[in-house]
Amino acid sequence: MKIIILGAGHVGSTVTADLAQEMNDITVVDKDRAVLDALANRHDVRTVHGHATHPQVLRDAGAEDADLIVATTDSDEVNIVACQLAHSVFRTPRRIARIRQPELSRDPTLFADEHFPINSVISPEQLVTSQIRRLIEFPGALQALEFAGGRVWMLALRMTPETPMVGKPLSALTEILPSIDVRIVAIYRGGETVIPRGNTDILDGDEVFFLVSGADAHPLMRAMKPNEPVSKRLMVIGGGNIGFGLAKQMERRYNVKVIDRDTKRVEFLADQLSKALVLQGTGSDVELLTEENVDQCDFFAAVTNNEEANVLAALLAKRLGAKKVLALVGQQAYIDTLPPSAIDLIVSPNLVTTGALLTHIRRGDVVAVHSLRRGAAESIEAIAHGDEKTSKVVGKTIEQIKLPPDTRIGCVVRGHEVIMAHHDVKIESEDHVILFVSDKSRIRQVEALFQVGIGFF
Repeated sequence: MKIIILGAGHVGSTVTADLAQEMNDITVVDKDRAVLDALANRHDVRTVHGHATHPQVLRDAGAEDADLIVATTDSDEVNIVACQLAHSVFRTPRRIARIRQPELSRDPTLFADEHFPINSVISPEQLVTSQIRRLIEFPGALQALEFAGGRVWMLALRMTPETPMVGKPLSALTEILPSIDVRIVAIYRGGETVIPRGNTDILDGDEVFFLVSGADAHPLMRAMKPNEPVSKRLMVIGGGNIGFGLAKQMERRYNVKVIDRDTKRVEFLADQLSKALVLQGTGSDVELLTEENVDQCDFFAAVTNNEEANVLAALLAKRLGAKKVLALVGQQAYIDTLPPSAIDLIVSPNLVTTGALLTHIRRGDVVAVHSLRRGAAESIEAIAHGDEKTSKVVGKTIEQIKLPPDTRIGCVVRGHEVIMAHHDVKIESEDHVILFVSDKSRIRQVEALFQVGIGFF
């Protein structure tokens, strides 16, 4: 595909890195020449220096024959105008925009062709808020991702001595969970991938990815994490769009405290939140955290716009006794330098946003993409179309499908039925197939499996 990415910030750079690995023809536009030069040194991409809303800049970037424009600048207005120009002037067939303001993304009619012609709107704040909410609702999970409208969940859990699977082979899973149909799609041990087989022993410290139906997700968590306390008390540092959205969603079911340093923002939060307690201060104020009983907090989330402040607040809360701490961190350098035990959970807005963008970029009928393992792996939900003549998967059993190396089918969703992957499960047209791809260089091969032949049309 010929793709133009507008904006080389954290999100634009992450998307560029992902798509450049997959042999796309990428051009990146940004106002900062130094950022562009650094990006071109790392990846095989073309760069254009200039403003994303200037028609000549878009023309220089190749908008006249581009397949897709992805507008990821920090300005909603720039992203909207750039997509408008791409549609009106260059007739670019597909346009995706990053829109940060919740007020803009709530109205689905706003981005119709007759108004602002954007095919897909990505709201990072809403995506991150949803991800943190899922982690709160599944205490003990490193990642909690839903597929097929919540009919399937992927839960990443770190094994501990209390986990009943530790020291046992995968074949023992049915004995430990006799009433839960579950599939283990990946195991990571010390940063290395372990292929899940029946005789594979689960060890203390392993990071295990489970696929399970929505009805069995919480029973699985209780079985695998029997000593994990249920979250009841939540403390949020930062009352921006993410902190406010999180408090708004959780305040009716949890005891929520929100701390923000800005006086006007505190007033706004106090007016908009009906049950949450709003306080003025910072996440690095030891006296304030102590007074507000951070040691009794079940879940502490530092979600300000300053990732250094988030890391500091999370480390401090952990030292003061908070049971589970989360920090919002965008830069990979911060994530890599933190010891694994320092902060329980790290959420990267860049990776969350990139997964949503890739959903709209992938070939074939891909309806969900989640970046895993800091972007090194992906889980994909794809829909099978066609028949035995026009499809590479329809009419075939799972063992007959020529999957790329390092790729596994976890389950199939057929209507409301969740079918865990076994060698004799046959794929039918319109099935939703959930795959785990541990080597992203194989993505193109996976996409090709779900592209129908010309006879389908």
